[in-house]
Amino acid sequence: MPLLGPYPADAPAKCLIMTKKIQSALISVFSKQGLDPILRCLERLQIRIYSTGGTQQYIEQLGIECLPVEGLTHFPSILGGRVKTLHPSVFGGILGRRNNEKDREEMKAYEIPEIDLVIVDLYPFEATLAQFNRSQIAGKELPPEAEQAVIDKIDIGGPSMIRAAAKNFHDLVVVASNLEYPLLERLLQDQQGETSLEQRKSLAARAFEVVTRYDLAISNYFHPAKEWKLWPEGPKNGLRYGENPHQRAEFFGDWTKTFEQVHGKEISYNNLVDIEAAIRLVREFRDSPAESSWSREYRFAIIKHTNVCGIASRPSVAEAWKDALAGDPESAFGGVLVSDGQVDLAAATGMQEIFFEVLIAPDFHPDALVLLKVKKNRILLKLADQNSKDTEMAKSLLGGWLMQQTDEGNIAKWEEAGGRDTTDREKDDLLFANLVSKHLKSNAIALVCNKQLVGKGCGQTSRVDALRQAIEKSSQFRFDLRQAVLASDAFFPFDDCVRIAHAAGIQAFIQPGGSIRDKDSFAYCREHGLAMVVTGMRHFKH
Repeated sequence: MPLLGPYPADAPAKCLIMTKKIQSALISVFSKQGLDPILRCLERLQIRIYSTGGTQQYIEQLGIECLPVEGLTHFPSILGGRVKTLHPSVFGGILGRRNNEKDREEMKAYEIPEIDLVIVDLYPFEATLAQFNRSQIAGKELPPEAEQAVIDKIDIGGPSMIRAAAKNFHDLVVVASNLEYPLLERLLQDQQGETSLEQRKSLAARAFEVVTRYDLAISNYFHPAKEWKLWPEGPKNGLRYGENPHQRAEFFGDWTKTFEQVHGKEISYNNLVDIEAAIRLVREFRDSPAESSWSREYRFAIIKHTNVCGIASRPSVAEAWKDALAGDPESAFGGVLVSDGQVDLAAATGMQEIFFEVLIAPDFHPDALVLLKVKKNRILLKLADQNSKDTEMAKSLLGGWLMQQTDEGNIAKWEEAGGRDTTDREKDDLLFANLVSKHLKSNAIALVCNKQLVGKGCGQTSRVDALRQAIEKSSQFRFDLRQAVLASDAFFPFDDCVRIAHAAGIQAFIQPGGSIRDKDSFAYCREHGLAMVVTGMRHFKH
Protein backbone atom coordinates (compact mmCIF):
# COMPACT_ATOMS: atom_id res chain seq x y z
CA MET A 1 0.00 0.00 0.00
CA PRO A 2 1.77 3.19 -1.12
CA LEU A 3 1.89 6.20 1.15
CA LEU A 4 3.06 9.32 -0.60
CA GLY A 5 4.67 12.30 1.11
CA PRO A 6 3.99 15.91 0.14
CA TYR A 7 6.49 17.78 -2.01
CA PRO A 8 7.84 20.87 -0.20
CA ALA A 9 6.41 24.14 -1.51
CA ASP A 10 9.81 25.86 -1.16
CA ALA A 11 11.45 23.86 -3.95
CA PRO A 12 15.03 25.01 -4.57
CA ALA A 13 15.68 27.78 -7.08
CA LYS A 14 19.34 26.87 -7.48
CA CYS A 15 20.31 25.63 -10.88
CA LEU A 16 19.28 27.43 -14.07
CA ILE A 17 20.67 24.80 -16.44
CA MET A 18 18.38 24.31 -19.46
CA THR A 19 16.33 27.39 -18.61
CA LYS A 20 13.04 28.05 -20.35
CA LYS A 21 11.22 31.35 -20.62
CA ILE A 22 7.47 31.27 -20.01
CA GLN A 23 5.71 33.06 -22.85
CA SER A 24 2.23 31.56 -22.73
CA ALA A 25 0.00 30.10 -20.02
CA LEU A 26 -3.15 28.02 -19.89
CA ILE A 27 -5.18 28.54 -16.70
CA SER A 28 -8.20 26.46 -15.69
CA VAL A 29 -8.97 26.55 -11.98
CA PHE A 30 -12.04 25.79 -9.85
CA SER A 31 -10.92 27.85 -6.83
CA LYS A 32 -9.58 31.31 -7.62
CA GLN A 33 -8.08 31.77 -4.15
CA GLY A 34 -4.50 33.06 -4.31
CA LEU A 35 -4.54 33.45 -8.08
CA ASP A 36 -4.51 37.27 -8.28
CA PRO A 37 -0.76 37.79 -7.61
CA ILE A 38 0.08 35.17 -10.25
CA LEU A 39 -2.12 36.87 -12.82
CA ARG A 40 -0.55 40.26 -12.11
CA CYS A 41 2.92 38.77 -12.62
CA LEU A 42 1.86 37.18 -15.90
CA GLU A 43 0.43 40.50 -17.07
CA ARG A 44 3.61 42.39 -16.12
CA LEU A 45 5.77 39.89 -18.00
CA GLN A 46 3.44 40.12 -21.03
CA ILE A 47 2.78 36.38 -20.96
CA ARG A 48 -0.11 35.36 -23.18
CA ILE A 49 -2.97 33.79 -21.20
CA TYR A 50 -5.48 31.22 -22.44
CA SER A 51 -8.40 30.22 -20.24
CA THR A 52 -11.85 28.66 -20.02
CA GLY A 53 -15.32 29.47 -18.70
CA GLY A 54 -15.44 30.88 -15.19
CA THR A 55 -11.66 31.30 -14.99
CA GLN A 56 -11.68 33.39 -18.16
CA GLN A 57 -14.42 35.62 -16.77
CA TYR A 58 -12.53 36.02 -13.49
CA ILE A 59 -9.33 37.05 -15.28
CA GLU A 60 -11.14 39.52 -17.52
CA GLN A 61 -12.93 41.07 -14.50
CA LEU A 62 -9.47 41.93 -13.17
CA GLY A 63 -8.86 43.88 -16.38
CA ILE A 64 -6.29 41.39 -17.64
CA GLU A 65 -6.37 40.30 -21.28
CA CYS A 66 -7.26 36.63 -21.75
CA LEU A 67 -7.74 34.51 -24.88
CA PRO A 68 -10.56 31.93 -24.78
CA VAL A 69 -9.60 28.31 -25.35
CA GLU A 70 -12.37 28.19 -27.97
CA GLY A 71 -10.13 30.44 -30.06
CA LEU A 72 -7.64 27.57 -30.21
CA THR A 73 -10.05 24.69 -30.63
CA HIS A 74 -12.60 26.50 -32.82
CA PHE A 75 -15.09 24.45 -30.85
CA PRO A 76 -17.47 25.58 -28.07
CA SER A 77 -17.67 24.14 -24.57
CA ILE A 78 -20.20 21.31 -24.83
CA LEU A 79 -22.10 18.75 -22.77
CA GLY A 80 -22.71 21.16 -19.92
CA GLY A 81 -19.02 22.03 -19.67
CA ARG A 82 -17.83 18.42 -19.55
CA VAL A 83 -15.80 18.96 -22.73
CA LYS A 84 -13.81 22.18 -22.99
CA THR A 85 -10.08 21.52 -23.22
CA LEU A 86 -10.10 17.93 -24.54
CA HIS A 87 -8.86 18.86 -28.00
CA PRO A 88 -5.66 18.34 -30.08
CA SER A 89 -5.07 22.10 -30.26
CA VAL A 90 -4.82 22.23 -26.47
CA PHE A 91 -2.99 18.98 -25.84
CA GLY A 92 -0.76 19.46 -28.84
CA GLY A 93 0.34 22.80 -27.37
CA ILE A 94 1.10 21.07 -24.08
CA LEU A 95 2.69 17.83 -25.32
CA GLY A 96 4.57 19.18 -28.32
CA ARG A 97 8.32 18.66 -27.89
CA ARG A 98 10.21 21.88 -28.64
CA ASN A 99 13.40 20.05 -29.61
CA ASN A 100 11.64 17.61 -31.94
CA GLU A 101 11.60 18.83 -35.53
CA LYS A 102 8.63 16.67 -36.57
CA ASP A 103 6.58 17.88 -33.60
CA ARG A 104 7.36 21.50 -34.50
CA GLU A 105 6.39 20.95 -38.13
CA GLU A 106 3.05 19.38 -37.17
CA MET A 107 2.29 22.13 -34.66
CA LYS A 108 2.96 24.72 -37.35
CA ALA A 109 0.85 22.86 -39.93
CA TYR A 110 -2.16 22.65 -37.56
CA GLU A 111 -1.59 26.13 -36.11
CA ILE A 112 -1.06 24.80 -32.60
CA PRO A 113 0.58 27.38 -30.28
CA GLU A 114 3.18 26.38 -27.71
CA ILE A 115 1.93 26.45 -24.11
CA ASP A 116 4.70 26.99 -21.54
CA LEU A 117 2.76 27.09 -18.26
CA VAL A 118 -0.29 25.09 -17.16
CA ILE A 119 -2.13 26.09 -13.96
CA VAL A 120 -4.99 23.80 -12.87
CA ASP A 121 -7.10 23.53 -9.72
CA LEU A 122 -9.26 20.42 -9.82
CA TYR A 123 -12.96 20.12 -9.11
CA PRO A 124 -13.43 19.63 -5.33
CA PHE A 125 -14.42 15.96 -5.38
CA GLU A 126 -13.43 15.17 -1.77
CA ALA A 127 -14.98 18.37 -0.39
CA THR A 128 -18.23 17.60 -2.18
CA LEU A 129 -18.24 14.03 -0.90
CA ALA A 130 -17.56 15.23 2.66
CA GLN A 131 -20.88 17.10 2.65
CA PHE A 132 -22.70 13.80 2.83
CA ASN A 133 -22.92 11.22 5.61
CA ARG A 134 -19.67 9.24 5.75
CA SER A 135 -21.67 6.08 6.42
CA GLN A 136 -23.09 6.46 2.90
CA ILE A 137 -19.73 6.40 1.12
CA ALA A 138 -20.68 3.86 -1.54
CA GLY A 139 -22.28 5.70 -4.45
CA LYS A 140 -25.26 3.32 -4.53
CA GLU A 141 -26.14 4.31 -0.96
CA LEU A 142 -26.39 8.03 -1.71
CA PRO A 143 -29.67 9.58 -2.81
CA PRO A 144 -29.67 10.08 -6.62
CA GLU A 145 -29.28 13.87 -6.41
CA ALA A 146 -26.38 13.52 -3.94
CA GLU A 147 -24.67 10.91 -6.08
CA GLN A 148 -25.01 13.15 -9.12
CA ALA A 149 -23.46 16.06 -7.22
CA VAL A 150 -20.47 13.86 -6.33
CA ILE A 151 -20.08 12.45 -9.85
CA ASP A 152 -20.24 15.95 -11.36
CA LYS A 153 -17.14 16.84 -9.35
CA ILE A 154 -15.01 14.14 -10.99
CA ASP A 155 -12.65 16.27 -13.08
CA ILE A 156 -11.61 14.89 -16.47
CA GLY A 157 -9.92 17.67 -18.40
CA GLY A 158 -7.99 18.98 -15.40
CA PRO A 159 -6.11 15.76 -14.54
CA SER A 160 -5.50 15.17 -18.25
CA MET A 161 -3.85 18.57 -18.66
CA ILE A 162 -1.82 18.12 -15.47
CA ARG A 163 -0.51 14.74 -16.60
CA ALA A 164 0.29 16.02 -20.09
CA ALA A 165 2.16 19.07 -18.78
CA ALA A 166 4.02 17.02 -16.15
CA LYS A 167 5.06 14.49 -18.80
CA ASN A 168 6.53 17.30 -20.90
CA PHE A 169 8.42 18.90 -18.01
CA HIS A 170 11.46 19.43 -20.22
CA ASP A 171 9.50 22.23 -21.88
CA LEU A 172 6.63 23.14 -19.52
CA VAL A 173 5.94 24.38 -16.04
CA VAL A 174 2.93 22.74 -14.37
CA VAL A 175 1.23 23.99 -11.22
CA ALA A 176 -1.42 21.55 -9.99
CA SER A 177 -2.07 22.94 -6.52
CA ASN A 178 -2.33 26.37 -4.91
CA LEU A 179 0.37 25.13 -2.49
CA GLU A 180 2.79 25.84 -5.36
CA TYR A 181 1.55 29.40 -5.98
CA PRO A 182 4.23 31.00 -3.72
CA LEU A 183 6.97 29.17 -5.63
CA LEU A 184 5.50 30.15 -9.00
CA GLU A 185 5.23 33.75 -7.89
CA ARG A 186 8.93 33.73 -6.94
CA LEU A 187 9.85 32.27 -10.32
CA LEU A 188 7.87 34.95 -12.10
CA GLN A 189 9.19 37.80 -9.95
CA ASP A 190 12.79 36.86 -9.18
CA GLN A 191 13.59 34.97 -12.38
CA GLN A 192 11.37 36.93 -14.75
CA GLY A 193 9.51 33.81 -15.79
CA GLU A 194 12.60 31.70 -16.46
CA THR A 195 12.70 28.20 -14.99
CA SER A 196 15.35 25.54 -14.68
CA LEU A 197 14.94 21.89 -15.59
CA GLU A 198 15.30 21.03 -11.91
CA GLN A 199 12.41 23.31 -10.98
CA ARG A 200 10.17 22.04 -13.77
CA LYS A 201 10.87 18.41 -12.87
CA SER A 202 10.16 19.07 -9.18
CA LEU A 203 6.81 20.65 -9.99
CA ALA A 204 6.01 17.76 -12.35
CA ALA A 205 6.65 15.27 -9.54
CA ARG A 206 4.29 17.18 -7.29
CA ALA A 207 1.70 17.36 -10.09
CA PHE A 208 1.67 13.58 -10.54
CA GLU A 209 1.14 13.21 -6.80
CA VAL A 210 -1.81 15.61 -6.88
CA VAL A 211 -3.43 13.54 -9.63
CA THR A 212 -2.66 10.31 -7.75
CA ARG A 213 -4.39 11.63 -4.64
CA TYR A 214 -7.35 12.75 -6.68
CA ASP A 215 -7.70 9.44 -8.51
CA LEU A 216 -7.38 7.44 -5.28
CA ALA A 217 -10.08 9.52 -3.62
CA ILE A 218 -12.39 8.67 -6.50
CA SER A 219 -11.36 5.01 -6.43
CA ASN A 220 -12.05 4.87 -2.68
CA TYR A 221 -15.51 6.29 -3.29
CA PHE A 222 -16.36 3.46 -5.66
CA HIS A 223 -14.51 0.79 -3.65
CA PRO A 224 -14.81 1.82 0.03
CA ALA A 225 -14.03 -1.69 1.30
CA LYS A 226 -10.48 -1.60 -0.14
CA GLU A 227 -9.58 1.97 0.64
CA TRP A 228 -6.03 3.11 -0.19
CA LYS A 229 -4.19 5.57 2.02
CA LEU A 230 -1.83 8.48 1.44
CA TRP A 231 0.28 10.69 3.63
CA PRO A 232 -1.67 13.76 4.79
CA GLU A 233 -1.25 16.59 2.32
CA GLY A 234 0.61 19.61 3.63
CA PRO A 235 4.09 20.98 4.34
CA LYS A 236 7.02 18.80 5.38
CA ASN A 237 8.39 19.80 8.79
CA GLY A 238 11.97 19.03 9.67
CA LEU A 239 12.26 17.97 13.32
CA ARG A 240 15.12 18.74 15.69
CA TYR A 241 16.18 15.08 15.52
CA GLY A 242 14.72 11.59 15.71
CA GLU A 243 14.47 9.28 18.72
CA ASN A 244 18.22 9.90 19.18
CA PRO A 245 20.31 12.93 18.15
CA HIS A 246 22.08 11.04 15.34
CA GLN A 247 18.76 10.17 13.64
CA ARG A 248 17.22 12.54 11.09
CA ALA A 249 13.44 13.01 11.38
CA GLU A 250 10.64 14.74 9.47
CA PHE A 251 6.91 15.17 9.91
CA PHE A 252 4.61 15.01 6.88
CA GLY A 253 1.37 16.85 7.45
CA ASP A 254 0.03 20.07 8.92
CA TRP A 255 0.24 20.11 12.71
CA THR A 256 -1.04 23.72 12.78
CA LYS A 257 -4.53 22.22 12.42
CA THR A 258 -4.00 20.68 15.88
CA PHE A 259 -1.82 23.17 17.76
CA GLU A 260 -0.01 26.48 17.49
CA GLN A 261 3.49 26.81 18.91
CA VAL A 262 3.59 30.05 20.89
CA HIS A 263 7.07 29.66 22.40
CA GLY A 264 10.15 27.48 22.61
CA LYS A 265 12.69 25.52 20.65
CA GLU A 266 12.19 23.35 17.59
CA ILE A 267 10.08 20.25 18.21
CA SER A 268 11.82 16.85 18.15
CA TYR A 269 10.56 13.43 17.11
CA ASN A 270 10.15 12.31 20.74
CA ASN A 271 8.38 15.56 21.62
CA LEU A 272 5.88 15.01 18.84
CA VAL A 273 5.18 11.40 19.80
CA ASP A 274 4.49 12.46 23.41
CA ILE A 275 2.47 15.47 22.27
CA GLU A 276 0.19 13.19 20.28
CA ALA A 277 -0.25 10.86 23.27
CA ALA A 278 -1.03 13.81 25.54
CA ILE A 279 -3.63 15.31 23.21
CA ARG A 280 -5.33 11.94 22.70
CA LEU A 281 -5.55 11.48 26.47
CA VAL A 282 -7.19 14.82 27.31
CA ARG A 283 -9.56 14.54 24.36
CA GLU A 284 -10.62 11.16 25.73
CA PHE A 285 -11.70 12.75 28.99
CA ARG A 286 -13.46 15.59 27.20
CA ASP A 287 -15.61 12.98 25.42
CA SER A 288 -16.28 11.07 28.66
CA PRO A 289 -19.79 10.24 29.94
CA ALA A 290 -21.65 13.41 30.92
CA GLU A 291 -22.90 11.89 34.18
CA SER A 292 -19.35 11.61 35.56
CA SER A 293 -18.55 14.23 38.20
CA TRP A 294 -15.17 14.85 36.58
CA SER A 295 -16.84 15.90 33.31
CA ARG A 296 -17.41 19.27 35.01
CA GLU A 297 -13.79 19.61 36.15
CA TYR A 298 -10.38 20.20 34.58
CA ARG A 299 -7.84 17.51 33.78
CA PHE A 300 -4.09 17.88 34.03
CA ALA A 301 -1.78 15.08 32.90
CA ILE A 302 1.95 14.41 32.68
CA ILE A 303 3.21 12.20 29.84
CA LYS A 304 6.55 10.40 29.71
CA HIS A 305 7.50 8.15 26.76
CA THR A 306 3.83 8.17 25.66
CA ASN A 307 2.67 6.82 29.06
CA VAL A 308 0.69 8.93 31.49
CA CYS A 309 2.64 9.05 34.77
CA GLY A 310 0.38 11.54 36.53
CA ILE A 311 -3.19 12.73 36.02
CA ALA A 312 -5.90 14.26 38.17
CA SER A 313 -9.31 15.88 37.71
CA ARG A 314 -10.05 18.88 39.93
CA PRO A 315 -12.19 22.05 40.06
CA SER A 316 -9.23 24.21 38.94
CA VAL A 317 -6.26 23.66 36.63
CA ALA A 318 -3.86 24.57 39.46
CA GLU A 319 -5.33 21.89 41.75
CA ALA A 320 -5.32 19.32 38.94
CA TRP A 321 -1.64 20.10 38.22
CA LYS A 322 -0.69 19.75 41.90
CA ASP A 323 -2.33 16.34 42.27
CA ALA A 324 -1.14 15.07 38.88
CA LEU A 325 2.44 15.86 39.93
CA ALA A 326 1.95 14.20 43.32
CA GLY A 327 1.12 10.91 41.59
CA ASP A 328 4.75 10.46 40.48
CA PRO A 329 6.96 13.57 40.92
CA GLU A 330 10.10 11.67 39.89
CA SER A 331 8.83 10.56 36.48
CA ALA A 332 7.47 14.04 35.75
CA PHE A 333 11.00 15.40 35.22
CA GLY A 334 11.45 16.26 31.53
CA GLY A 335 7.90 15.27 30.68
CA VAL A 336 5.14 16.64 28.46
CA LEU A 337 2.37 18.43 30.38
CA VAL A 338 -1.18 18.83 29.10
CA SER A 339 -4.32 20.49 30.40
CA ASP A 340 -7.84 20.71 28.99
CA GLY A 341 -8.37 24.10 30.66
CA GLN A 342 -6.73 27.51 30.47
CA VAL A 343 -3.39 27.65 32.31
CA ASP A 344 -3.62 30.53 34.75
CA LEU A 345 -0.91 32.22 36.81
CA ALA A 346 -1.47 29.96 39.84
CA ALA A 347 -0.97 26.84 37.74
CA ALA A 348 2.03 28.32 35.90
CA THR A 349 3.66 29.29 39.19
CA GLY A 350 3.36 25.71 40.43
CA MET A 351 4.87 24.33 37.25
CA GLN A 352 8.02 26.40 37.73
CA GLU A 353 9.03 23.86 40.38
CA ILE A 354 10.15 21.26 37.85
CA PHE A 355 11.84 20.97 34.47
CA PHE A 356 9.51 19.99 31.64
CA GLU A 357 9.86 19.92 27.85
CA VAL A 358 6.38 20.80 26.60
CA LEU A 359 3.16 22.32 27.94
CA ILE A 360 -0.09 21.98 25.95
CA ALA A 361 -3.33 23.78 26.75
CA PRO A 362 -6.32 25.29 24.96
CA ASP A 363 -5.27 28.73 26.22
CA PHE A 364 -2.82 30.57 28.48
CA HIS A 365 -3.60 33.57 30.67
CA PRO A 366 -1.32 36.48 29.59
CA ASP A 367 0.32 36.62 33.05
CA ALA A 368 0.95 32.87 32.95
CA LEU A 369 2.47 33.17 29.50
CA VAL A 370 4.95 35.81 30.68
CA LEU A 371 6.10 33.53 33.50
CA LEU A 372 6.27 30.39 31.38
CA LYS A 373 8.31 32.12 28.66
CA VAL A 374 11.15 32.81 31.12
CA LYS A 375 12.63 29.48 29.98
CA LYS A 376 13.55 30.18 26.34
CA ASN A 377 13.59 26.53 25.22
CA ARG A 378 10.33 25.51 26.89
CA ILE A 379 7.83 24.49 24.20
CA LEU A 380 4.37 26.01 24.71
CA LEU A 381 1.57 24.77 22.46
CA LYS A 382 -1.94 26.16 22.18
CA LEU A 383 -4.53 23.64 21.02
CA ALA A 384 -6.00 24.93 17.78
CA ASP A 385 -8.93 22.57 17.34
CA GLN A 386 -10.12 20.39 20.19
CA ASN A 387 -12.77 18.76 18.04
CA SER A 388 -10.69 17.27 15.22
CA LYS A 389 -9.84 13.60 15.54
CA ASP A 390 -7.81 11.06 13.63
CA THR A 391 -9.93 8.06 12.80
CA GLU A 392 -7.05 5.84 11.66
CA MET A 393 -3.46 5.11 12.63
CA ALA A 394 -0.49 3.93 10.58
CA LYS A 395 2.79 2.26 11.53
CA SER A 396 5.66 1.26 9.25
CA LEU A 397 7.29 -2.14 9.63
CA LEU A 398 8.87 -4.91 7.56
CA GLY A 399 9.04 -2.58 4.57
CA GLY A 400 5.26 -2.12 4.64
CA TRP A 401 2.50 -0.42 6.57
CA LEU A 402 0.02 -1.41 9.25
CA MET A 403 -3.25 0.51 9.23
CA GLN A 404 -5.96 0.38 11.88
CA GLN A 405 -8.85 2.40 13.20
CA THR A 406 -8.14 4.45 16.29
CA ASP A 407 -9.30 2.91 19.58
CA GLU A 408 -12.62 4.71 19.95
CA GLY A 409 -14.87 4.21 22.94
CA ASN A 410 -14.20 3.19 26.49
CA ILE A 411 -16.64 0.46 27.53
CA ALA A 412 -19.08 -1.72 25.62
CA LYS A 413 -21.13 -2.65 28.69
CA TRP A 414 -21.22 -2.19 32.45
CA GLU A 415 -21.62 -5.61 34.02
CA GLU A 416 -21.37 -5.88 37.81
CA ALA A 417 -19.74 -9.31 38.24
CA GLY A 418 -18.30 -9.08 41.76
CA GLY A 419 -19.57 -9.66 45.28
CA ARG A 420 -21.37 -6.31 45.47
CA ASP A 421 -22.33 -3.36 43.25
CA THR A 422 -19.99 -0.42 42.92
CA THR A 423 -20.66 2.73 44.93
CA ASP A 424 -21.10 6.09 43.13
CA ARG A 425 -17.60 7.13 44.17
CA GLU A 426 -16.11 3.86 42.95
CA LYS A 427 -17.98 4.09 39.65
CA ASP A 428 -16.51 7.53 39.04
CA ASP A 429 -12.99 6.33 39.81
CA LEU A 430 -13.40 3.13 37.79
CA LEU A 431 -14.44 5.08 34.70
CA PHE A 432 -11.48 7.40 35.26
CA ALA A 433 -9.04 4.52 35.79
CA ASN A 434 -10.30 2.66 32.75
CA LEU A 435 -9.52 5.66 30.53
CA VAL A 436 -6.05 5.98 32.06
CA SER A 437 -5.23 2.30 31.52
CA LYS A 438 -6.29 2.67 27.89
CA HIS A 439 -3.46 5.18 27.42
CA LEU A 440 -0.73 3.10 29.05
CA LYS A 441 1.46 0.63 27.17
CA SER A 442 0.37 -2.98 27.64
CA ASN A 443 0.38 -4.81 29.91
CA ALA A 444 -1.21 -1.96 31.85
CA ILE A 445 -2.60 -1.47 35.34
CA ALA A 446 -3.91 1.88 36.67
CA LEU A 447 -4.67 2.57 40.34
CA VAL A 448 -6.92 5.57 40.96
CA CYS A 449 -8.28 7.22 44.09
CA ASN A 450 -10.53 10.28 44.06
CA LYS A 451 -9.84 10.94 40.35
CA GLN A 452 -6.08 10.91 40.85
CA LEU A 453 -3.63 8.38 39.42
CA VAL A 454 -1.85 6.95 42.47
CA GLY A 455 0.01 4.05 40.85
CA LYS A 456 0.56 2.56 37.44
CA GLY A 457 2.36 -0.33 35.80
CA CYS A 458 2.90 -0.41 32.06
CA GLY A 459 4.88 -2.05 29.27
CA GLN A 460 5.40 -5.23 31.26
CA THR A 461 5.52 -8.74 29.82
CA SER A 462 3.36 -10.00 32.69
CA ARG A 463 0.17 -8.47 34.06
CA VAL A 464 1.27 -9.51 37.54
CA ASP A 465 4.52 -7.57 37.03
CA ALA A 466 2.51 -4.52 35.89
CA LEU A 467 0.38 -4.77 39.04
CA ARG A 468 3.42 -5.12 41.31
CA GLN A 469 4.98 -2.08 39.62
CA ALA A 470 1.78 -0.07 40.21
CA ILE A 471 1.61 -1.05 43.87
CA GLU A 472 5.29 -0.26 44.38
CA LYS A 473 4.82 3.19 42.80
CA SER A 474 1.88 3.97 45.09
CA SER A 475 3.86 2.84 48.12
CA GLN A 476 6.87 4.92 47.05
CA PHE A 477 4.77 8.10 47.25
CA ARG A 478 2.84 6.97 50.37
CA PHE A 479 -0.63 6.49 48.92
CA ASP A 480 -3.20 4.47 50.89
CA LEU A 481 -4.83 2.00 48.49
CA ARG A 482 -7.75 1.08 50.75
CA GLN A 483 -9.96 3.58 48.91
CA ALA A 484 -8.37 3.01 45.47
CA VAL A 485 -9.73 1.16 42.44
CA LEU A 486 -7.90 -0.84 39.79
CA ALA A 487 -8.28 -0.84 36.00
CA SER A 488 -6.67 -3.37 33.66
CA ASP A 489 -6.39 -2.85 29.90
CA ALA A 490 -7.07 -6.57 29.26
CA PHE A 491 -8.59 -9.52 31.10
CA PHE A 492 -7.11 -11.31 34.10
CA PRO A 493 -6.06 -14.78 32.90
CA PHE A 494 -6.07 -16.00 36.52
CA ASP A 495 -7.24 -14.68 39.87
CA ASP A 496 -3.68 -13.87 41.01
CA CYS A 497 -3.92 -10.14 40.19
CA VAL A 498 -7.16 -9.79 42.14
CA ARG A 499 -5.61 -11.57 45.14
CA ILE A 500 -2.44 -9.42 45.11
CA ALA A 501 -4.40 -6.18 44.67
CA HIS A 502 -6.84 -7.09 47.46
CA ALA A 503 -3.94 -7.76 49.80
CA ALA A 504 -2.69 -4.22 49.02
CA GLY A 505 -6.10 -2.76 49.93
CA ILE A 506 -7.91 -2.51 46.55
CA GLN A 507 -11.70 -2.94 46.86
CA ALA A 508 -12.99 -2.44 43.29
CA PHE A 509 -11.86 -3.57 39.84
CA ILE A 510 -12.67 -2.86 36.18
CA GLN A 511 -11.52 -5.07 33.32
CA PRO A 512 -12.78 -6.15 29.87
CA GLY A 513 -13.31 -9.83 30.73
CA GLY A 514 -13.09 -12.56 28.14
CA SER A 515 -10.74 -15.00 29.88
CA ILE A 516 -11.77 -18.65 29.97
CA ARG A 517 -11.04 -18.38 33.72
CA ASP A 518 -13.01 -15.18 34.39
CA LYS A 519 -15.07 -17.15 36.88
CA ASP A 520 -12.02 -17.54 39.15
CA SER A 521 -11.67 -13.74 39.52
CA PHE A 522 -15.44 -13.32 39.88
CA ALA A 523 -15.54 -16.02 42.58
CA TYR A 524 -12.74 -14.39 44.59
CA CYS A 525 -14.52 -11.01 44.46
CA ARG A 526 -17.81 -12.57 45.54
CA GLU A 527 -16.15 -14.45 48.37
CA HIS A 528 -14.52 -11.29 49.72
CA GLY A 529 -17.23 -8.71 48.96
CA LEU A 530 -15.21 -6.90 46.29
CA ALA A 531 -16.72 -5.00 43.35
CA MET A 532 -15.77 -6.02 39.80
CA VAL A 533 -17.03 -4.42 36.58
CA VAL A 534 -16.67 -6.12 33.19
CA THR A 535 -16.65 -3.74 30.20
CA GLY A 536 -16.43 -6.10 27.21
CA MET A 537 -13.85 -3.83 25.54
CA ARG A 538 -10.09 -4.50 25.55
CA HIS A 539 -7.54 -1.68 25.15
CA PHE A 540 -4.16 -3.18 24.20
CA LYS A 541 -1.57 -0.53 23.33
CA HIS A 542 1.62 -1.88 21.79
